[in-house]
Amino acid sequence: MTEKKIQKLIVKYITASISAEEWDELQLWLAQPENEKVFNDFVEINFVIDHTMKAYDTKKSKELLLNKIRRDKRLFGKYRFRNVLKYAAIVIFSVGIGYIIHQQTAKEETVGAPMPVSNFITLELEDGNIKVISEDGTSEVRDALGNVVGNQVGNQLVYSNKDKSLPEKLVYNTLKVPYGKHFKLQLSDSTIAHLNAGSSLKYPIKFLKGKERRVFLTGEAFLEVAKDTEHPFIINADDLNIKVFGTKFNISAYPEDEVKEVVLIEGSVGLYVGAQASDSAATTVLSPGIKGRYDNTQKNITTEPVITSIYTSWVQGELVFRNMTFENILKKLERQYDVTIINENSQLSSVEFNASFDDMPIGKILEYFKGAYDIDFTIINDKKIIVN
Repeated sequence: MTEKKIQKLIVKYITASISAEEWDELQLWLAQPENEKVFNDFVEINFVIDHTMKAYDTKKSKELLLNKIRRDKRLFGKYRFRNVLKYAAIVIFSVGIGYIIHQQTAKEETVGAPMPVSNFITLELEDGNIKVISEDGTSEVRDALGNVVGNQVGNQLVYSNKDKSLPEKLVYNTLKVPYGKHFKLQLSDSTIAHLNAGSSLKYPIKFLKGKERRVFLTGEAFLEVAKDTEHPFIINADDLNIKVFGTKFNISAYPEDEVKEVVLIEGSVGLYVGAQASDSAATTVLSPGIKGRYDNTQKNITTEPVITSIYTSWVQGELVFRNMTFENILKKLERQYDVTIINENSQLSSVEFNASFDDMPIGKILEYFKGAYDIDFTIINDKKIIVN
């Protein structure tokens, strides 16, 4: 049975729209032990992505669900559809909000604040299906016709432009990297994109001859764009566009930030706003060592010389803060470590700091600020930090 068909059967199961014959198919598939993890992951992902959940024992929730399915397999004769409805309810409550586990373990303390229980790197395919990227695994990426368009090994996903059988039309995938993680992507033209925590990139699985190479970025990325003078590479970051022919640069374009920043390492790029023609007088051209700063409110672009390594250090797992406000430092720490930080000392928000950190636990970083600047912190459950 194909992966796509299995996904459809599981969705029908969850939504209580599965037929008796389809349930038999799903049961046969679930009888194979190696498929239980696939089932678990798919059900969990469909409820976790883009949602928050009450904290609960996810492992116990899965075990409860599958044990009930196994225990009552023999009951699916005369009353099978009624039981399907029952199991759909179990999935919805157990995986969606942890209700079943709460009832089974009523004595356990309930956490008040909503908190994600899982953080997945995901790949959204052209048909809307979601594929989970396991950082220590391998997998193939296929298009709607079953052609292999990319391969994932560990924390890198590589697309190929060698398959001449791929249709000559733009087909997009979207890679999403959650807080606390980084990922490396190689596009079909050999352009390399390092995606920072909390970022996503939408891109064609294959660039077309005679057409510009356009991708769509939210968040932060360091790009090494393959040179191709006949096919300019354009990055769309909301209303800011960056046009390049072959270069290395860093772009930070998180939607919650007041500014977008483009720092050029080598080559040349042009920045323009909205629908402006990229070759017009309104284009701001950067040279190496220059940062372009786009103000989201004022809609204008300014430039200044910078030390480029400060802006690219995250690729090597380092954090460098130079004349950065405490408020922006906290934002970066939230993204890099997948935590929530509540600043109850508002007087610190606009104070600027300088600091550098190699790859280290966030607790060590907090101890540095406490020792150097007498800033006190309280860590709650490793996921919530309060600045006192």
